[in-house]
Amino acid sequence: MMGFGRNKISSFKIVRNKKIWRDIDLVIWIVPFILVHLSCFLIASTQRNLGITDWYQHAIIAYIGTLIIYFLAQVPLQDLRKYTLTIYFLTISTLLYVNFSGTSALGAKRWLSFAGLYIQPSEFAKLTLILVLASILDQKRFSDLSHLMKPLFVSFLPWILVFIQPDLGTSLVFGAILLGMLYWAGMPYEWAFIILATLVTGLLAYVYQFGLFIWIPIIGFLSYKSLPHQKKLLTLLVVFFHSLIAKISPWIWESVLRDYQKDRLILFLNPSQDPLGGGYHMLQSKIGIGSGGLLGSGLMQGQLTKLKFIPEQHTDFIFSALGEETGFLGTLLVSFLFFILILRLIKIAIDARTDFESLIVIGITSMFIFQIMVNIFMTIGLGPVTGIPLPFMSYGRTALFVNFISLGFCLSVSRRGQSVRRNL
Repeated sequence: MMGFGRNKISSFKIVRNKKIWRDIDLVIWIVPFILVHLSCFLIASTQRNLGITDWYQHAIIAYIGTLIIYFLAQVPLQDLRKYTLTIYFLTISTLLYVNFSGTSALGAKRWLSFAGLYIQPSEFAKLTLILVLASILDQKRFSDLSHLMKPLFVSFLPWILVFIQPDLGTSLVFGAILLGMLYWAGMPYEWAFIILATLVTGLLAYVYQFGLFIWIPIIGFLSYKSLPHQKKLLTLLVVFFHSLIAKISPWIWESVLRDYQKDRLILFLNPSQDPLGGGYHMLQSKIGIGSGGLLGSGLMQGQLTKLKFIPEQHTDFIFSALGEETGFLGTLLVSFLFFILILRLIKIAIDARTDFESLIVIGITSMFIFQIMVNIFMTIGLGPVTGIPLPFMSYGRTALFVNFISLGFCLSVSRRGQSVRRNL
């Protein structure tokens, strides 16, 4: 009997261990682990001989984030749904407070100082927007253009508060999250085009105003053709909205954007026009990546990195240190890791148990995709310098913390999706 009992206990332990390992999503655990530890070497390399230990803080936040992933994985995201409105208003209140009483650095007021720590509320606002949009879009069926009003409104408030800090990069991430989640919720392609067309409208308003007399009627015609109901009224609203964008865009460019932001948006087309000013970061970043060749100079061996040719390289331009010290193969490996992480998140969104959970995962995926693409394009000279960090690699305590919270949400959805499939 005693032997039988021991065998029974051993069998129970084996089954339990198998269940634990079966619930572990290796991609979500392993990919961030590799990226963070590689980044610690790169951050240390950018700051060697300076006596700064940001790499150490980066690692600590990552280890805390790993615990957060584990605990959030146990929480059903449906339990958060009843708190989304409270979280949203708390986020808006925090962003308002930052704009009036926040801590300034590098010409922007983005941080709150708390117990010696600097917290960036705009990073948490990205997660808040994802939760609120998921709650709204879970109940939406896009049969009318007016159904866009609520998602656009709840996105506009945090967007404008972050934009005026000023934080152009994070405000652009809000737009990517909104479009990704609207698409996943079933928004028609024509409506997505109408929204994206506002960028062209704003550009024409500043560069070639006569073109608006052709462009806005085209948008109006496409709106009329794509709308199933109330065609005339909603087409007039679309035309009015684009006319409003055309009116305020020159004012935003002249009065709201700072000079350095204008330089960043223009000089990426030809950074050599101002090699010691607005184009300096991009030129030096391209030189650093190019100098790495195929295999790179080796970790902690980059000469351009050592001599601090690229300011703030440990944050927004960490990819340039990667290119110099690990070469083309290193950048290819990191890009591949990001690729399989994104594929895994999309698979989790597809297999999610509810539309609400699926929308949360796709919002997080949209956030990661946009940040990865914009940051890498920025460092290799294919896009403007926007100040968007590279997930899990750029130094930034709040941003890294939010990235791990995001993965915790995704792992929660993954585990529940797996349990549903096993019970089918």
